Amino acid sequence: MRRVTAAGKPVILVLASTYPRRAGDHEPGFVHELCKRLTAQFEVVVLTARSPGAAAAETIDGVEIVRYAYAPARWETLAHNGGITVNLRRHKWKWLLVPSFFLAQYFAARAIVRKRHVDAVHAHWLLLQGLVARRLRKRFGIPYLVTSHGADLFGLRSRLAGWLKRLVANDCAIMTVVSSAMREEAARIGLRPPRIEVLSMGVDLRNRFVPDARTQRADGELLFVGRLVPKKGLTHLLDALPAVLARRPQARLVVAGFGPDEEALRAKALALKVHDRVEFVGPIAQDKLADMYRHAAVFVAPFVQDANGDQEGLGLVVVEAIGCGCPVVASALPALRDVFGNELVGLVEPGNAEALADAILTVLDTFGRADSLRDRLRERVVAKFDWEIVADQHADLLGTAITARKEAFDARSQD
Repeated sequence: MRRVTAAGKPVILVLASTYPRRAGDHEPGFVHELCKRLTAQFEVVVLTARSPGAAAAETIDGVEIVRYAYAPARWETLAHNGGITVNLRRHKWKWLLVPSFFLAQYFAARAIVRKRHVDAVHAHWLLLQGLVARRLRKRFGIPYLVTSHGADLFGLRSRLAGWLKRLVANDCAIMTVVSSAMREEAARIGLRPPRIEVLSMGVDLRNRFVPDARTQRADGELLFVGRLVPKKGLTHLLDALPAVLARRPQARLVVAGFGPDEEALRAKALALKVHDRVEFVGPIAQDKLADMYRHAAVFVAPFVQDANGDQEGLGLVVVEAIGCGCPVVASALPALRDVFGNELVGLVEPGNAEALADAILTVLDTFGRADSLRDRLRERVVAKFDWEIVADQHADLLGTAITARKEAFDARSQD
């Protein structure tokens, strides 16, 4: 793998729509977490959309970040607060922003490529970033790695979207998906990349999301972490809560997250008369989240497939909880096979509130007991999802794409 050349480190241009707007932002930070670890081997330039309160250009953790404008500032609402697919479903007018979003991203990427030698592009999400990366390959010959995180693969099911996904996948150097279930879905819808790898984003399982024997778990405390959108399944957890409270009146649910469904979910808690046992605490910074996992009696991930076919690509919140030694109850979606392996205890039928309540009560009934299953699961996720391992694997794939381009160029030169 070409890590360093005489001219310095290879340059990677990263295209992303979801990206922290500032240090400590509550927007999902997995792309940045990967990028900052790649800086040991590469110069990393991230191109992402402008957002209120974010600098047009800055460097955080050694990552150079460039933000482009794609509409008047007050209309730039496509990428954040739920993500592009959720925003498009909820606000049809936002489809009008898609052409300018794509074009502005392409022209900004083209400007970067013309100013500096870019060795490879890493596009996060097939659409729209993958389309930009494909255009850069066609125009400048730059190879691209494209990563699908879930919503872009499972959602956006129109014939046009399917055709565009195939274009992006078939022209990439390498495609990665974050779970084995996604690789199966990619094959089902006809994506034929030259190479496809199952490679998730990572979790800091060595320093941040670790058990702490000094923290006392709260008997009866349920924890939910995630965006408040349908596929996260919080509505089904609320449906299960009355049955849990009937046997465990002291139980309470802490909801950490934000999103477009918050008002409806608060109303549902009120209608079910469980609102006094549910606390919506909003988005929580990563450095505070680990303490919440350590404090909870059980972490609940009630994922489902939503009405549009979208579902969780992997669910790294489950890995974070396991890393902190927290007991987990989760839906048995295909993506979670990569997390649990053959350890299927605590997995329930998606959308089944009765089964969810029974599983939660089973965990609460064994509260405080040593659990060898949790230890085995932690060993498994550390070996598979720790950031240092995941970042090295991404670096190897990017290096492979760069080397293949150089070899092809050398072969043409000899001809």
